[in-house]
Amino acid sequence: MHQTPPFDAPAARRLREALGMAPGHVAYGLRAQYGLLVTPDVVAAWERGLQSPTARELTALAGVLWCSPGDLLVEAVTLREHRLARGMAPDDVARRVGMDTGAYVKVEESGRWRGNERQSAALADALSLSPAAFLTATGRDGELAGILTSAVTTRWQAHVKATAKLVPLPRPELERVLERLHSDYQALMVATLNWGSTEEAGTGDAGQAFLDSIVVRFWELVGD
Repeated sequence: MHQTPPFDAPAARRLREALGMAPGHVAYGLRAQYGLLVTPDVVAAWERGLQSPTARELTALAGVLWCSPGDLLVEAVTLREHRLARGMAPDDVARRVGMDTGAYVKVEESGRWRGNERQSAALADALSLSPAAFLTATGRDGELAGILTSAVTTRWQAHVKATAKLVPLPRPELERVLERLHSDYQALMVATLNWGSTEEAGTGDAGQAFLDSIVVRFWELVGD
């Protein structure tokens, strides 16, 4: 069973009011233009956050309010949310990625992506995903955290290839970021050793805090 889209109720109300429309006008448009039997009370319930439109209703509502579906959604996180924000059907994305529609739908339902490098690039392009958004949407943040942790605590050079499989960035860029992360972590560890045994507990906390935020640090360095 699909969850309803992450609907932005305040945005729907602002867009309607900007057009000088009442909930009844929206309901009429949904019925006349899209054949949806939605009452003014339901439109009002959407805007109060008491109900959420289905994917079909969301697309129709965007048409009535002269906006894109993405304007009616909170920030997308999952693949399905990104697809809905762009008003695309599953078969549209599947075709661009080179997958069977059923297989792609299973990817959305499971939240796990196992496509090859070409398919990954096509998916990111189809949904206009940044590298960071792509990794989150495909459920790979945890995998990246594990690789980065190994990279900063051992030899970073040994983890460039594994990182490249997850993050569609040029190899020189990945090498720069991994080397910097490794340098920062090792410098932190060396510095804490010089603080003496009285600071040992704080030292462990500092190192763990670095590792806990390593994915965020990675993307910050990519941005730099």
